[in-house]
Amino acid sequence: MNRNSLAQTAEKLLPVLKEESLSTDRNAVFPEAGLQALRETGLLGLLVPEEYGGLGADLDGLVQVAGQLAGGCLSTAMIWAMHCQQSDAVVRFASSELKEQLLPRIARGDVYLASVTSEPGKGGHLLTGEAALQHEVDTLTLHRAAPVVTGGRHADGFLITMRASPEAPANQVTLVYADRDQLDITARGEWDTLGMRGTESLGFELTGTIPASQTVGEPGGFQRIAVESMAPVGHLAWAACWLGAARAALGGLVELIRSPGRPSTMDVRSELVSERLARIRMDLELVSAYLHRVRDEVMELRAAGESLGSTPVQIHLNTLKVTAAELTFRAVDRMVQLAGLRIGYNRQSPLPLERHLRDLRSASLNYANDRLLVVNGALTLMDRTVRLA
Repeated sequence: MNRNSLAQTAEKLLPVLKEESLSTDRNAVFPEAGLQALRETGLLGLLVPEEYGGLGADLDGLVQVAGQLAGGCLSTAMIWAMHCQQSDAVVRFASSELKEQLLPRIARGDVYLASVTSEPGKGGHLLTGEAALQHEVDTLTLHRAAPVVTGGRHADGFLITMRASPEAPANQVTLVYADRDQLDITARGEWDTLGMRGTESLGFELTGTIPASQTVGEPGGFQRIAVESMAPVGHLAWAACWLGAARAALGGLVELIRSPGRPSTMDVRSELVSERLARIRMDLELVSAYLHRVRDEVMELRAAGESLGSTPVQIHLNTLKVTAAELTFRAVDRMVQLAGLRIGYNRQSPLPLERHLRDLRSASLNYANDRLLVVNGALTLMDRTVRLA
């Protein structure tokens, strides 16, 4: 599907997402209507190759659609983006047998994928595991606790990281796929947060036995999947979502300032108003430029069959995540300041700036910026060429 068709498909969903976003945020409930719309339009199969019935889009399409959907509801967009992150791992690393079984179902909208990577004691650290797979002749048994699983109540399937075996070290991690009906699932806790209230990221316990053929990638080889798929696709998609939400917020604010009914504090002739708008726009321009540059870099390396594991590329991906998280939040914070108490800070305002502010505050916590900055500091000492994006 080409860019124009993708844009039109995503555009059709926006009224549903915008309408549902009010109740989703107010009641901290999962956006079921939004997910159903994503199923029906085929967007759950965005990255699934056409030979399996998917849309066959690339990372350019992912970034484009993520930004559009986030303009309607950031929670729904992030849920979808994380599903696409999982589906990319299946496309790139699953066996032919598992692809044949799973990808057509994703393409039809039958399978929404949730990710199980967090674990008590290690948090969201991707590359280690504590709970171990038990191996039988042709089956794998798992018992897994996870403090955070986005959309777990509603997922049709799960990608789960496990320590490769009871004897394996913590850094030998295997990724497995499990259908919902292959697991006994128990939800833990409640989801009542400041922002991102629709993602319903509860804790879960999952127990079940699956065929060994549902291993994704090499046993113990999850690090490669993380480097080549989950981390880069996640950072690109998240950044696009955050930028899309902030861009929509600025669009609404500009329309208000240009309207005859604007508040008197928003005088279009005021140099202070112009200066504040310029700084807001500048932050979003910087995020957009860096997002598209890193997207191009990842796509070029993939097209050439080269790894994303080099030091400069890892620095660029981590920098994208941190920069997007910080600057989109700062931009919306400045919009709230400019709009003032009655419009910018009011939950009943026609401009949902306060919701965007709460939602984007989570961006720096979603795989913590501090952790990525520590990694980038160490990587910087290894990159003597200082190859910038």
